[in-house]
Amino acid sequence: MTPESSLDSANPFANASELPYGLPPFGVIREEHYLPAFRAAAAAQVNEVAAIVADDRPVSVATVLDPLEASGALLSRVSAVFYNLVGSSMTDGLRETENEANPLLAAHRDAIVMDAGLFAKVSELYAQRDSIADEETRRLLERHHDDMVRAGAALSAAGQERLREINQELSKLSATFREDLRSDTNELAVHLEDKARLEGLPEDALAAAHAAAQERGLRGYLLTLRLPTGQPALATLKDRTVRQGLYVASISRGRRDNAYDTRPTLTRLSALRAERAGLLGFASHAAYSVADQTAKDVDSVMKLLTGLVGPAVENARQEQAELTERLHADGFEGELQPWDWAYYAELVAQERFARDSSGLRPYFELNSVLREGIFAAANGLYGLNFVHREDLHGYNEGVDVYEAFDESGAGLGLVLTDWYARDAKRGGAWMSSFADQSRLLGQAPVIVINLNLARPPAGSPTLLTLDEVTTAFHEFGHVLHGLLSDVRYPRLSGTEVPRDFVEFPSQVNEMWAWQPDLLRRFARHHATGEPLPASALDSVISAQSYGQGFATVELLAASLLDQAWHQRSPQDPAITPEQVNTFERQVLASHGLDLDAVPPRYGSTYFEHIFGGGYSAGYYSYLWAEVLDADTVEWFLASGGLNRAAGEKFRSELLSRGGSVDVMEAVQKVLGRPPRLEPLLERRGLLPA
Repeated sequence: MTPESSLDSANPFANASELPYGLPPFGVIREEHYLPAFRAAAAAQVNEVAAIVADDRPVSVATVLDPLEASGALLSRVSAVFYNLVGSSMTDGLRETENEANPLLAAHRDAIVMDAGLFAKVSELYAQRDSIADEETRRLLERHHDDMVRAGAALSAAGQERLREINQELSKLSATFREDLRSDTNELAVHLEDKARLEGLPEDALAAAHAAAQERGLRGYLLTLRLPTGQPALATLKDRTVRQGLYVASISRGRRDNAYDTRPTLTRLSALRAERAGLLGFASHAAYSVADQTAKDVDSVMKLLTGLVGPAVENARQEQAELTERLHADGFEGELQPWDWAYYAELVAQERFARDSSGLRPYFELNSVLREGIFAAANGLYGLNFVHREDLHGYNEGVDVYEAFDESGAGLGLVLTDWYARDAKRGGAWMSSFADQSRLLGQAPVIVINLNLARPPAGSPTLLTLDEVTTAFHEFGHVLHGLLSDVRYPRLSGTEVPRDFVEFPSQVNEMWAWQPDLLRRFARHHATGEPLPASALDSVISAQSYGQGFATVELLAASLLDQAWHQRSPQDPAITPEQVNTFERQVLASHGLDLDAVPPRYGSTYFEHIFGGGYSAGYYSYLWAEVLDADTVEWFLASGGLNRAAGEKFRSELLSRGGSVDVMEAVQKVLGRPPRLEPLLERRGLLPA
């Protein structure tokens, strides 16, 4: 596959989009446009890097860093569109293209980061870094130098050749894992024809299940699966056998002996990552992965995780005992099962806090949550306003486009909203971008937020669960991180920060979902407009800390599974696909997390974050970032809550800076002191009584 040196002008990627903010012209992009654009883009960047290497002027920011950051514009354009659609709108054609594009791009990335001439120039400039006064420029130089070293630029020719082979195979395996998981998730959706067996499911969720069945040409109802182990319907379905079937379907993904079995893929991924780490001089992939994060080393990660296990398990066992009593009161004997936990936790919450999650859903209509909640919080904190651009179109039906303005009326960028689940879309919720902010490139952000809400029948409102409200605020925290970026270099823009820090701003943004003043604005009955009753509002807020034993244990279990897969050395005996289940059980038992009723948030075979995404050895990031998040929430509340002064400080010192500053120093500038662990322990109920 020889890269082309130019791209046909008829290809929509040949030139930058003329739409506002460079929004991709989705309506004219066809699947056959991608591969020629990828080939031309790779060739163009190779030529751009060759020009940097051939430049005989003394090395400087102007001769090395600036042109390196400006290179690959075409590749950025096509990659952003292609990989966003692979995640949200997969087709057979895109799958075939991905199978060709992934190894091509892996080879291209290796060619750039292992280019001896470029590495020599970057290294020469790196040796002069102390003379660079501008912090952002100095950090960019350090990032590029470290990236090249970590990518194998300093290896021998033989080492680089093996590294290229590994990277090629890894790119294919990750795509395979994602696609097999998507296919198995679709296949394992639970089909029921008898409506009576779905007693307890809210009316709108029942309607969505009926619509899902119709879309596949089935009679009755279809319960589609979300990415985590726990499925929303488990909290309301009264039929215990249906709950069991739904739970078993969820944990069976990727571990059945069929065409979508992910175990061969994930075991190979783990082994290859270990081998790559060894080539680069690290003891394990986990050591390699965490070395350039804020945690710095595996010991720090394990100290945090294992230190939380004891108190979390104790809390979970107390919760389990209470729920087991409730199970027995319903006439069932024996132990509480994992498919029982959410159902009885919801019943106990109703009794203790007068909270009926199902009954609350009519008060959390999507448009109200978005406009009067998410957008209103962004306005109150940062002075932002969002206008629906009906003249601009997304990549799929139901994807809306909003233009964001600052308080002066200046346009900041675009936000695309993709709320609904579909068979062609991967599970979970995420933020991504079609363009990142950069002053060097004169580029504004174009960002997309994805959820996987059940689509209601036409004409019916989209009603959210409490968890879905939190998730929407969380993902919009990532959106704000990208939208408010104000840096020179794209490599440091927005969410281009250490991975164990990237969840911090988004987790902070969750706090506004449950602040009473804002809740009163967006929590209104979709039909009557009546606000959420004060008693229900109080119960929602007071119940936020309930169930933290379960929540912490499932998160710790997933994080420690991730570490176990990725702390393996190249010398460790290979784990076979048949040993995956045993390996999981042994890992959980070794940490005292083998609670049958509390499964990991993700099992290995459907752990897309680490085997199909960018979180390998990094799932600990959610807890690591929550240490900062919990402390920052206290700071916001002490600063008056939702107000422009606090918002401006958070924006100017942290959100707008991306990776251009030391992120931990940025947190200290916001807080006025080093962060503390106690707020996290208090939030999760882990402090001694």
